[in-house]
Amino acid sequence: MKTFVYIDGFNLYYGALKGTMYKWLDPVALCRVMIPKNQVAKIKYFTARVSPRASDPDQPTRQNTYLRALRTIPNLEIYFGYFLSHVVSMPLANPIAGQDPFVKVIRTDEKGSDVNIATELLADAWSNAFDCAVVISGDSDLKAPIRMALERFHKSVGVLNPQKRECKALKATARFYKQIRESALQSSQFPTVLTDGMGTFHKPPSW
Repeated sequence: MKTFVYIDGFNLYYGALKGTMYKWLDPVALCRVMIPKNQVAKIKYFTARVSPRASDPDQPTRQNTYLRALRTIPNLEIYFGYFLSHVVSMPLANPIAGQDPFVKVIRTDEKGSDVNIATELLADAWSNAFDCAVVISGDSDLKAPIRMALERFHKSVGVLNPQKRECKALKATARFYKQIRESALQSSQFPTVLTDGMGTFHKPPSW
């Protein structure tokens, strides 16, 4: 089946890749492992630009290197959301009697990816661009657009969940549902050295 794949980059990273040796993930190889019978015509990758932190100033450099690796894939497109930071008051887990039980923290949220995925999924379904869509995310907010693609446009839509926990909402909605296995990540890595139009580059040393 002609298949489009929609990847929630941050959901994938925080669900399956953070703290592992598998961050140099090749999504084409992952699709070959997880959906071997599907003809993947296009991959759409959704993310946001990260900023340097005092504790990790090289974070943007590693991200840019990975985005460069993704751009070596001819049928892959990258879509950017953004980060929104604001001060919020949150309750302490163990408040001290007589002291303020709340503390102010800076909360940073990634915005746009779920909306962008929903928009692209439904626009592609409406234009009959694919026979099957595969969403790589464990975000239950994507239940509605997946259901619409199934019911309104009569498309087959599956979910590959990178989160450790099963997403019951997506599992109950999608035509098919699989948890992404660690063994699949391990066998789906880019080569350590890649080449593009700008020359040769390497997997980040800390990865």
